[in-house]
Amino acid sequence: MEDLEESAREELKRADHLIYVTLKYTRTADVIHNTIKRLIAALDFSIEEIMQFLLKKNKIKEVPKTAFLRAELLEKKKEEFADTVEFYFLLRKIVSSDYKAREEFRKGVTLISEISPKEKLDVNMELLRSYFEKTIEIVQQIEEIVHKGVKK
Repeated sequence: MEDLEESAREELKRADHLIYVTLKYTRTADVIHNTIKRLIAALDFSIEEIMQFLLKKNKIKEVPKTAFLRAELLEKKKEEFADTVEFYFLLRKIVSSDYKAREEFRKGVTLISEISPKEKLDVNMELLRSYFEKTIEIVQQIEEIVHKGVKK
């Protein structure tokens, strides 16, 4: 589980660099897109970590093979993670949908993600930073749960 925790932290470091260094100088929608992929990867590792923890505590019989199924199971087993799973699925929708750029190479660079035919989401630098902060909180929350449970 330490490896999963470390992997999540490494993804957060990469996302931090993309936001505060790369995006500052390149200002492209692709960098925003790649940053969101890093946030998803960090959440994947953290969700995997808590699944392994629940498996050791005999709360679940097996860890699902796919990240999507692990997230769904987490929501069922621990209701306090409903918002986390919803946020995780939102990030996945953003990454998997078609996207366009607005104001590339400018201060207001925005990734416009077409989540559904009727719904578009504009991810600007400010929203991206809030996603980053929320991801950090989730990763820390999961680490605390796992570490408290291991000590018991």
